[in-house]
Amino acid sequence: MFIRLLLPLIGFFGCTNMPPDIRVEQPNLRVLGYLFSQDDWAGGLEEVDWSAYTDINLAFIQPDREGNFAANNAYEQVVKTARENGVRVFISIGGGSPPEYLADLMTAENRDLWVEKILELVLAYDFDGVDVDLENSLINENYGPFVKALSAELKRSGKLMTAALATWNGDSIPDEILALYDHINIMSYDATGPWNLDKPGQHAPFENAEEDIQYYMEKRGVPAKKLLLGLPFYGYGFGPGAPGSLRYRQIIQDYPMAYQQDSLVFQEGGILYYNGPELIGRKTALARAKGLGGVMIWHIQADSPGEYSLLDAIKKEIR
Repeated sequence: MFIRLLLPLIGFFGCTNMPPDIRVEQPNLRVLGYLFSQDDWAGGLEEVDWSAYTDINLAFIQPDREGNFAANNAYEQVVKTARENGVRVFISIGGGSPPEYLADLMTAENRDLWVEKILELVLAYDFDGVDVDLENSLINENYGPFVKALSAELKRSGKLMTAALATWNGDSIPDEILALYDHINIMSYDATGPWNLDKPGQHAPFENAEEDIQYYMEKRGVPAKKLLLGLPFYGYGFGPGAPGSLRYRQIIQDYPMAYQQDSLVFQEGGILYYNGPELIGRKTALARAKGLGGVMIWHIQADSPGEYSLLDAIKKEIR
């Protein structure tokens, strides 16, 4: 397919019993990556650059309708490998397309039992904590009470609790709930996408990163060191000839010069928008300049190997 390149459009059982914060010296910026799989997270370990990542979130660990979590030998391997490399590992529950019954597990009738089962899983495999990635309709009247209950149990066991949050529905979460999180992963992306074809454009521009940081720091009063700026390793397309979505890995594989900008225009007229290395580097610099705790990546396996890696752009800026 013919394209022409544009300039950026402005845009389980663990025996280590180590404490949650396992690094003696904290890095200048934490680099958290989501390791995405349906059930074989160990299979993705070869994708992890252990020299770069400080935190790994396993996405997504979902319960059955009764709140039970299945045993998985992959968890043991992930935790063991991470410990050997000084990296923390969290389970992430929810996600953008969670089981619909999570809403029932969060209710007053089921909440305490589900929290107990989450804690059992964390302790059984010696995870460092839980990432609450409950989004959209799950940020409801049961969200706050669920987070409170989970936080109390995790803290009692010396474990951490984080959250993946956007800004568009941030006002639905009280300050007292935000304060319970050890850090917040700002989902500074998906401002638009294939679900909103009438609003084509960059789904994660630099300006959005600035605004999202400002919202949590200034409007909500979250300490900067508790915030990790989310960086997308994928893009969305709009119009004729453009794919609906592509991982950055696939973008570079199909269009080798795409690293030079943040969009691709197709002969048919459609445009694919993404973040290239330069923009990812600028956002990492922004996170450092604002004194944030670090950056968050969705997701690890979406990066392109080699010299045009987005993770490499982050590493260069940090170092």
